[in-house]
Amino acid sequence: MKKIQLVAILFIALCFNSITGYSQNVAGKTVQSLSLKATTQFAIVNHHKVAYRKFGSGVPLIMANRFRGTLDTWDPLFLDLLAKQNTVITFDYSGIGYSEGELPLTMQDLSAEVISLADYLKIDKFNMLGWSYGGWIAQYVTFLYPSRIAKTVVIDANAMGKNEIPMDPAFAKSGMKPNKELQLEDYVILFFEPKSEKSREAARKSIERISKRLDESKVPEKPEVLQRYFAPNAAVVEDKENFRAAYATLRTSVMVISGDHDISFAVDNWYPLVRKAPTMQLIVFPDAGHGPQHQYPELAAGYISTFLKN
Repeated sequence: MKKIQLVAILFIALCFNSITGYSQNVAGKTVQSLSLKATTQFAIVNHHKVAYRKFGSGVPLIMANRFRGTLDTWDPLFLDLLAKQNTVITFDYSGIGYSEGELPLTMQDLSAEVISLADYLKIDKFNMLGWSYGGWIAQYVTFLYPSRIAKTVVIDANAMGKNEIPMDPAFAKSGMKPNKELQLEDYVILFFEPKSEKSREAARKSIERISKRLDESKVPEKPEVLQRYFAPNAAVVEDKENFRAAYATLRTSVMVISGDHDISFAVDNWYPLVRKAPTMQLIVFPDAGHGPQHQYPELAAGYISTFLKN
């Protein structure tokens, strides 16, 4: 497929959105999108503003985002489907997107930020979901604050400690590009399965949905900010807290969702652990990469909502 500049895709989608308004097509029906209409609000965390959006109904579900992700980069269809049975709360880490401050340098501090947001919103117990970088945060919150977490969903992240299959260089190559250089093909490489036309088509549809409310200027790209994302990596691998082994006695139910060809956090890395983690279940999506919930929003939201409810 001929490479298309991402900015062109966004321009077309934004023009389309100006005509159709904030809506989503769900099961052949056009419905108003809660995620696209949700107001950006601000919590005071550590004396500065942290941006969040809250919508839907049900048990609170706090969602920790991926590397370079903002409030705008979640697929709104996925969020809308989750919001049918959950009170969805998305947020930007300190120093990222719409939030003030600086991105914390440790998973402990990032986890504390999640708890501070919950405290600000007067939420005692909640479900936790994390995608990629946010998947690490979700796991740390689960182990560090077990009394606050009902259930946990980890999307395309690996467990703490040493994992045998490393990140594919192709992920870093596309993932580190400045915003103006990103193309649709990079989105496919990062989050989908380039060898599958169905996956490519799902990527095109997903980016069209995301672009309806995407402020590209909020997507982090400065080298000094990106380096702050990498700061916790060594400690996560070292796993001094021994959280990897603690899965054997963890009481919190955990659902892990992965694409079968995730070039960032390979699903194969979960196989040695899953049988040693009695409260964990693993779901693998076919012909999918690092963003299966964007490729299969209906299926992913259905699995997650059923898991959280039952």
